[in-house]
Amino acid sequence: MSLPLVFRRTAQLEFDEAALWYEARRIGLGVEFAAEIQKVVDTIAEYPDRYPIVFGDVREARARRYPYCVYYRRKPERVVVIAVFHTSRDPSNWQARA
Repeated sequence: MSLPLVFRRTAQLEFDEAALWYEARRIGLGVEFAAEIQKVVDTIAEYPDRYPIVFGDVREARARRYPYCVYYRRKPERVVVIAVFHTSRDPSNWQARA
């Protein structure tokens, strides 16, 4: 059974900005990026305990084709995405939100 998944506002903004950045590089690339992140999010919703805990109770799910990770918390009734984060950025940025 899949859990409901919600994005924090900052995580949604990161996701949207990254998709726009990729789309500006090449038409269709932003859509491909969004589809890849959606696959990760769908897997998280279906199997929230699949990915490793990396900081406190925050788990990390890596995207395959892009240098991004989805950071989230599993709650009893839902999953909360706290960051869609580029792997070359300073992790203390998303950790401050945790």
